[in-house]
Amino acid sequence: MQNISFMDLFFIFFKINSITFGGGYTIVPVIIEEFSQKRNLIDSNEMLDIVAIAQSGPGPMAINTSILTGYRLKGWKGALTCLLASILPCIIIISILYYVYAGIIDIKWIKSALESMGGAISAVLFFTVFNMAKKNLAKHKIFGLILMVSSFVIGYFTNINTIYIIAISGLIGLMVFTFAKEEDDVK
Repeated sequence: MQNISFMDLFFIFFKINSITFGGGYTIVPVIIEEFSQKRNLIDSNEMLDIVAIAQSGPGPMAINTSILTGYRLKGWKGALTCLLASILPCIIIISILYYVYAGIIDIKWIKSALESMGGAISAVLFFTVFNMAKKNLAKHKIFGLILMVSSFVIGYFTNINTIYIIAISGLIGLMVFTFAKEEDDVK
């Protein structure tokens, strides 16, 4: 695997966070492509682990993924570099939009453009979830599929808080794979 400078790391994350709209699930595939496929700095399975850890932590997933990727590549200085590179575009864009928004929101084509972005973002989110599910279900298809579908059904049809569904799913996975590993070790 090749090395990367702090400057390159900063500009890659600054660029990704400047031009990608839609939040964590739209930024994460771009990060994975950049660091796993294009630059071959982090193995794609390790990148999925980074994304899983980023999802479980508090705060925005895109920022968490950036921090963890930076930490993996360059330690705590890399994490800090990626954090700054990830939040600066947001601060700059929101500051500019604050002053511009009030003057342009009533223009019809601006409204249409913003509304049409929603459809494109939905498509990107669908493909992100599909690709993540496909890779994660490769090892334990039946268990993963049952857990994923049951989590969706419980979340969609009940008023149970999502955090409880995630925590219980994580505990189930931990128990199943802890005991499954012990049984494999006994054989």
